[in-house]
Amino acid sequence: MRYRLLIAWRYFFARRHKSVVNIISRISLGGITVCAFSLIVVLSVYNGIGDLTQRLFNVFDPELLIDAAEGKSFRCDKKTLAQLRTTDGVAEVSQLVEEKAWATYRGQQAIVQLRGIDGSYIRQTGLDTLLADGAWMVGQKDSGGIEHIVLGGEIYYRLGISPYSNAPIQLFIPRRGTGIGTTMDEAFNSSAVYPSGYFVIQQDIDSRYAVCDISLIRRLLDYDDDVCTALSVSLTSRASVRQVRQTLLDKLGQAYPDITFRCRDRMEQQPLYYKVFRSERLAIYIILSLITLVASLTLVASMRLLVIDKRDDSATLRALGLTEHAIRQVYVWQGAMITAAGCVTGLLLGFAVCLLQQRFGIVKMGENFVTTSFPVAMRGIDFLSVFLIVMAIGGLAVITTVRRTSVFRTRP
Repeated sequence: MRYRLLIAWRYFFARRHKSVVNIISRISLGGITVCAFSLIVVLSVYNGIGDLTQRLFNVFDPELLIDAAEGKSFRCDKKTLAQLRTTDGVAEVSQLVEEKAWATYRGQQAIVQLRGIDGSYIRQTGLDTLLADGAWMVGQKDSGGIEHIVLGGEIYYRLGISPYSNAPIQLFIPRRGTGIGTTMDEAFNSSAVYPSGYFVIQQDIDSRYAVCDISLIRRLLDYDDDVCTALSVSLTSRASVRQVRQTLLDKLGQAYPDITFRCRDRMEQQPLYYKVFRSERLAIYIILSLITLVASLTLVASMRLLVIDKRDDSATLRALGLTEHAIRQVYVWQGAMITAAGCVTGLLLGFAVCLLQQRFGIVKMGENFVTTSFPVAMRGIDFLSVFLIVMAIGGLAVITTVRRTSVFRTRP
């Protein structure tokens, strides 16, 4: 095996005269390099976009979200809340109340998902850091006692609000337990709120959600102070999600045995997003692997011409005692070296380009995006998988070509 590898090494690094064979060999080497480069760059950019989107979701979605499996709301008194907060691995627990509301502003209207939060929710998520304009004034009132609300960016523009507006938004929520009234006051609970700003996170969130103080939405829903629709839980850095989840469910089950609770992590809160993300990633692998397969056709032509071009050398090697199988293995090793050289070169170039993008943000996205330049996240598993994919496709092309090509001149 060693002498076959040495002969292939000598062929690979030998000084070549200009010929069609060498030109095609360089083309095949360049094709493999471009494929490996494209694979790692596209995957790294896709990882960066995925990480950015996930971080934006994480700002809005808690690490664990506890709600009732049946029904819209449940009671969680101060004693139970204190017990949950003392659970090992739990950093903070806050109450949430969510309900759809009809919002009107100077003739414009929209249906919004109101999320009522308490003060600890901001410490969990850092939502106040993602305001695109305005100030975070949730929980504060103006001199007239009117509360403030923060809207998603798309809702903000749909209602036609401007930073210089001084008119309040009217919120309407149907009264619970009553029929359709003959007047608005009989059918709806309403409240006036001032928009203090808007956030830009992700389109689905920006077009649906508005954030207000939990006391406001409780008042609109006629809820008591201990009623909520969900509990938001943040964990410590070393906490086990599975263990903490089970402990919290056990404590809630003991406190409220008549209610069945469910506890969802971030992946379960956004199942469609994570399924689409994994499917798109798989599709990228398949598409770029097919491109690599097409590029390997130049390697097939290169190896076939190489074997034909070196038939005289093959005859010499046979005279020195090498079997036909051993001679074919020499060419297989040479093809593997071409594939490996192109793959490693492409990976190094991809690493250099991704590193430059990370450090200097060369390729920009524009001013209206969350980030100014394309995000890039390089992962070792991607480099390994790209290397294995390219080597597998290239190796298959080389072996198939060498086996089907005669290494000796046929007699006329």
